This record gives sequence, C-alpha cells and structure tokens, in this order.
Amino acid sequence: MSTRPTASGPSSARGSETDGRRPSAAARRRAREADIVLATRRLFDERGVSDAQIEDIAKSVGINRAIVYRHFTGKDEIFALTLVGYLDELRELMLVATEGDSSPIDVVRDVIGTFVDYGIEHPAFVDCAQTLMRRSGSDLLDELSESALFRLGRAMNGCLTILTKVFEDGSASGELHVEDANLLANTLYASGLGALQLARVGILVSESAPGVPTVASVSPAQVRDFLVTSALALTAK
Repeated sequence: MSTRPTASGPSSARGSETDGRRPSAAARRRAREADIVLATRRLFDERGVSDAQIEDIAKSVGINRAIVYRHFTGKDEIFALTLVGYLDELRELMLVATEGDSSPIDVVRDVIGTFVDYGIEHPAFVDCAQTLMRRSGSDLLDELSESALFRLGRAMNGCLTILTKVFEDGSASGELHVEDANLLANTLYASGLGALQLARVGILVSESAPGVPTVASVSPAQVRDFLVTSALALTAK
C-alpha cells in the first residue's frame, strides 16, 4: 500500500512551572490566551458560534472584555484559534482513517466519511470554519496577527495534506486519477462545509410543479453518502 502521513499530534503549549520559579510574563500571557480559547470552545460547543459573545467568553475566564482584547486582535482571531483546536482533532481522526492496508478508493471513502462525521458531531466546527471563510483573504490578513494566521494555516494544512497525499498516492498507484490533488482537497473541504450545513438544516428545496416550490427532508447519512460518492467520482480513472 502507498505511504501514509505519519501522526505527530500537536503538543500543548500550556503547562505550569515545576521548578518553583514564578512563571514569566510570556508564560502567563500564553496561559491566559489558552484559557480564553478553551472558554470559547466550550461556549461554541454548548451554545453555538452565533451565541458566543466576547462578554460571555471573558466572564467564563473571570476577566473583563478589555483584557480579552489585550490578547487578541478581535473576535475573528479568537474564532481562528478556536478553529485550530477543531482542525487538530480532525487531523488525528483523518490520520487514523488512512491506517491499514485498504485500497486508495477505500481510504478516500474513509477519510471523507471521517470529515463528515466530525462535522455532524461538532456543528460549531462547521459554523466557525464558515464564519472565517466568508471573509476575504485580505480581510483576514488585516484582522489576524501573523502568529494566528500561521497557526490557522498550519492546522488547515495538516488536514488538507492528508487528503492530498491520499490522492497523490492513489494516482501514483494507478487506482485514482487526480490532476491537481491539492486543489481537489481544498475544494472538497470548502464544499464539504456547505454540505454539512445542509445536513444540519435537513431540508431540500425542489419544484413540485413549474414555479411551485416544495421541501423534502434530507438526513445526515444521505449527505455523508453524497459527499463520499462525489469525492470518488472526482478521483475515478
């Protein structure tokens, strides 16, 4: 079977001094930032992205909102760094999906299925990712610090690289046909987020008669099957 990406999960930046010395200002700042991001994640998972306000985030950490803005450039940066946590979790699950001696077609099916399952289980991940994707690249460059942009890019690349490698290995073995593996991986990520929103809404709009709209239901399982089928069709020889 083709070479797989190797797992090397992100190490936690948090930790306490164990030698009795008082943590440095930089260490205290990193710990406070980590607390704010963790609080944001909890609120996202409990209430959803739209209902998580800066005041609520600050209150859950025991600080006022002014202190939040000392650590982050704004709400977009908090969202970006919270998304990093989701993406790191997703990456580990995607890596597991590549393990074993399955064929490239089965690996594509498993990796795409893992992405869909994670998005259905974590709707706040979908909301957070879509919130940032609605911003233009220039806006994100203006709103996020270089450090936040780097961390977000690295987390996204961690997931996309896995899928890209699967496509490249499948093409090299002759079992798949992908001309631009990276473009396909990015396109599937973006379209997958939209399809996951459809799975949450659970409604299909169609036409019962000319000019007469009607609605029908769609299940998360149907959306999952569609995304897997679409990905396989796009990689077919």
